[in-house]
Amino acid sequence: MVPGEPREVSPREAEVLAGLAEHLTNARIAHRLQISVRTVESHVSSLLRKYGVANRAALVALSGHQPSPSARPGHVEGIPVSHTSFIGRRQERQEALAALTHAAPVCLVGPGGVGKTRLAAVLAQAASASFPAGGAFIDLTPVGEGFVLRTVADALGLAERLPQPLESVVAERLALGRSLLVLDNCEHLLDEVGDLVERLRSDCPQAGILIASRERPGLPGERVITVPPLAGEAETLFLDRARAIDPGFAAEPAVIAEVCARLDGLPLAIELAASRVAVLGIDALRVGLQDRLRLLSGARGRPPRHRSLRAVIGWSYDLLEEEERALLRRLAVFAGGFDLAAATALMPDTPPSATADVIGRLADKSLLGVVGGGRWRLLETIRAFAADRLADSGETEKTLQLRLRWAAGTASTLESRLDGNWTPQFDLVADDLRATLADTPAVPDRQAHRLARSLAHLTFARRFHREAVGHYLAAADRARDAADGHQDLLSAAATAVSIADGPLAFRLLMRAADQVEPADQVEPADQTEEADQAEAAGLRAATLASALVVTHRYRGAHDRDPMSEHLPALIDKATVGVTPADSRTAALVATARAWDQDGLELARSAVEAARECGDVIVLLSALDVLTRAYARAGRMRAVQRICRERLTLIEHLPAHEPSAAAEIVDTFHSAARAELCVGDLPAALAVADRAQREDPIGEHPYLSIPKTIRPLALSGRFPEVFQQAPAMWEAWHQAGSPRSAWMSTAISAAALAHGLAGTGEFDLWRSRALEMARMEDAASSPVLAPFAAFVDARVAVHTRAYHQAAALVERAFAPFAVRWYEAYARAAGAELAVVAGLPEAAERLAAAMPYAEQNDWAAACLARTHGILHGDRDALAEAVERWTSIDARFERACTLRLLPGRKP
Repeated sequence: MVPGEPREVSPREAEVLAGLAEHLTNARIAHRLQISVRTVESHVSSLLRKYGVANRAALVALSGHQPSPSARPGHVEGIPVSHTSFIGRRQERQEALAALTHAAPVCLVGPGGVGKTRLAAVLAQAASASFPAGGAFIDLTPVGEGFVLRTVADALGLAERLPQPLESVVAERLALGRSLLVLDNCEHLLDEVGDLVERLRSDCPQAGILIASRERPGLPGERVITVPPLAGEAETLFLDRARAIDPGFAAEPAVIAEVCARLDGLPLAIELAASRVAVLGIDALRVGLQDRLRLLSGARGRPPRHRSLRAVIGWSYDLLEEEERALLRRLAVFAGGFDLAAATALMPDTPPSATADVIGRLADKSLLGVVGGGRWRLLETIRAFAADRLADSGETEKTLQLRLRWAAGTASTLESRLDGNWTPQFDLVADDLRATLADTPAVPDRQAHRLARSLAHLTFARRFHREAVGHYLAAADRARDAADGHQDLLSAAATAVSIADGPLAFRLLMRAADQVEPADQVEPADQTEEADQAEAAGLRAATLASALVVTHRYRGAHDRDPMSEHLPALIDKATVGVTPADSRTAALVATARAWDQDGLELARSAVEAARECGDVIVLLSALDVLTRAYARAGRMRAVQRICRERLTLIEHLPAHEPSAAAEIVDTFHSAARAELCVGDLPAALAVADRAQREDPIGEHPYLSIPKTIRPLALSGRFPEVFQQAPAMWEAWHQAGSPRSAWMSTAISAAALAHGLAGTGEFDLWRSRALEMARMEDAASSPVLAPFAAFVDARVAVHTRAYHQAAALVERAFAPFAVRWYEAYARAAGAELAVVAGLPEAAERLAAAMPYAEQNDWAAACLARTHGILHGDRDALAEAVERWTSIDARFERACTLRLLPGRKP
């Protein structure tokens, strides 16, 4: 037969021939004509016989069809054409193009929807000039097992030349010069692709081979380039695709970033979402992403398996073996990643070695991401798909129980390591511990209670205090007996105390007391029942006593619960059944009565009882009531001595225990204040510095700063005050502006710094102190009154604002209900009376002089005042030395100006 003189060609063969002329693969011709690939192959064989030619290229040439421009030498056939811009992937492009200059196969590996095909197309186009012999880009998605070689041959326009094997025909074609073969979507044909690539590398080593797959082929010498989800370019891609549909689309960058993050940075997911935003709007899109697999579907103009995320992931899932599917489904319950131990916990019937093998295979198939440090995670899109499959399998309840057992054990293990380096591991699993607890019902359950209690302890130690309260309450709800629930509520109350939330602590303690309130009982039936009743009575009495202590220690008169008035009677009733041997309860009750009834002797008795019971926590509470008694008597040196004892007692307390932490926090607060109240500014700053390192609340946004601001202001270190005070103020506002009278003195100290420095912000910070104290005027606040009176008097002295001197001095010498800063007020008031020339100046100075024994700052100020009043240079020199000894730099400088000729 003469080539070019064909027999009659059927209409179907003509259609096939037209497809060949467009350089379509057999698979694409089959898809166009809606016939099978095998039928296309039969038609191609028939056409080769009819035309008497050996290959497809010759067939097209002799058929009268003109080859398309893309068939020119040096062109890579079949590169998918895209009508959108290509965004990102600069590093991956550079690495891949450089790798293609070598003989080893280059493998693009990543999860479905990450953009491997698009990247491969861009690479093929960019690299085509380096491959003058041309080549082919082949999508293996529709290709079945056993047809890879035939598909490659079809794409290259080759046919069998019997008896020569087809692989030899392909190798000859690729060996004609540098050729490029791109094999896309290989994950379901890896063995066959691997065999073909190995043969081609042997027969035509100069050929370039680019493979795109969800799973690494595992070829010798392969260069694997991982294609990760988009990072910074994700938002750019979203905007580009959204504006292609709606040119006027706009949204806040933070919102777009949130959407892209929820889509895991997967380009396909981002493009599908962007295609919906023009219709839904960005807010509705964000809501719809709660069911992302449903929302991101139905896209037109894409291959069927890329029209929805569910289809993309389903393709990978269907290729898995059953044990791989089973583990993938169960891993959906982990929100923050997992390690081998966690995965093994979900597969109790599978040896850890087998689970490790399956994890490795899933990672190889790009269904798991390697986090590092022996941990993996699922992309959220894959996790959502796996969760659906888990629900379909009917294994959800069983898997959640297995996760609960893992979480309870993991949290308990971490809790046992609180004295070591536990935080990095906790941070890795914290999200899953929280999620696991959230999935448990609030009913008695041993494992759920164990998890909740351990998680509460861990989050408290991690300084997530508000969260810890919630977990302790969750533990109480899941406790299987009243004693456990009672202890959980006590821990929650102690946590609230540590962050100065007295009202919450009071409510929790009252709830805890109700937990152990005995029902109306008849006489106990036996000794065991009698002992149980006595124990319950002791617990209730101790808890009510603690509530009364909290009422006085951590709540002002303005926010006390009406119930607190009935506590003394309730305590009396509860102590009826308490045995004399219960010394701890007796000490707590004695401490509560000392707080409630005042008096130095009651406080001393409480301390004695606390020492006898041997409980350091109880002793610290009792010592605190003793400091109050001494402070009310104006004996600040005694307060300082007791606070220093408290600092010694807390040295060995476990700061991660809420009850201990509450006392540690209060000890640092009281000790810093005590040192300030005796005017020892260096010691006050030293306590504040130690608190920053050892206080369980540490660098709390506003609770820790007051300890530093007050002595800094009094020392004259104004720039440091100006730096810290705004941060404290802003953090207090962000926390909801809780009533904080005790902190208002720190804001007042900031006002002092501004007033003495002349910044013009004195009135602003003075008003802020009132706002924090929730008062119209400072005199109405028992805590703020003496310190505010001191500040106003001292600033009036410095600025020579004497027009209100008489009123300010009267305020400074008023009787104060809370006397912590009384010495400062008296000393500054006396100095103002002297410099303003008030008639009673000498009497005011005499009235203030006793405070010099209790406060070093007051002693220096009064020495200066005496020197001014009597023109006594020796007194002024003494004041300079006193200011120097307490590092009061500003005051020292002010005093030196009163001594002409004295060197600074």
